[in-house]
Amino acid sequence: MTKPPPRFPLALERVAAPRVATAPAARPAPAAPTGHGLDSAGVRARMVARLRADGVRHPAVLAAFGEIPRHLFVDSALVAQAYEDTSLPIGHGQTISKPSVVARMLELLFAGANASERASLGRTLEIGTGCGYQAALLCLLSRNVVSLERLRPLHDKARDLLAPVRRDNLRLVYGDGRLGHAPNAPYDTIVAAAGGEEIPPAWLEQLAIGGRLVAPLQDAVGTGQALIVVDRTEREFIRTLHESVRFVPLKSGVSDPRQT
Repeated sequence: MTKPPPRFPLALERVAAPRVATAPAARPAPAAPTGHGLDSAGVRARMVARLRADGVRHPAVLAAFGEIPRHLFVDSALVAQAYEDTSLPIGHGQTISKPSVVARMLELLFAGANASERASLGRTLEIGTGCGYQAALLCLLSRNVVSLERLRPLHDKARDLLAPVRRDNLRLVYGDGRLGHAPNAPYDTIVAAAGGEEIPPAWLEQLAIGGRLVAPLQDAVGTGQALIVVDRTEREFIRTLHESVRFVPLKSGVSDPRQT
């Protein structure tokens, strides 16, 4: 049984200034590949160049984006937009996040103590597998990845889409993301692709000392979301607010249409 986290205060620090965006004119022209051109490493290289122009600097993050083919995780009707910096629907009210947002969250994870010490994200818990794209990236950046999805059709879809690029260090779990996954805890890094009004207690319980959590969190007035980083020390959880984002809401329970 997972021990409850110690009862100590949550320190809150607000970041004074977000990253400065690069002028659009400095970005490479977007690619518009078709057919087998999507399989070209050059297409992914142009996406990586845009991410670098937007301020992404971690070499492992950029290398992962250059290796994983995003078009494999996008519905066929939208495949021409696969390498644009945009979120796209993947069915069941969910989306695949913008590459720039995914890269930003992964870079924030790498700034945590456990990740910095190992030059790896270590043991990672992903909340919200979705189509599996971020899970594929995490496999290149982490020692082990546990990815949770509460929607059975998406869990099954991700399993199929990940097959061509899946590695042995990934475990896909169909379950309630709010509960985390205690059997493989503690985790050095936790990343969530859905946001609620608070960080679920289970996520904090399952975060290792020295670990870092990155997730969207609803603001106090309920009109938007911002990225929140939670660092666990031996004495406290330190929360840091970052830029505004837009993710799907975090929900409880599981959903399997086949059982209704």
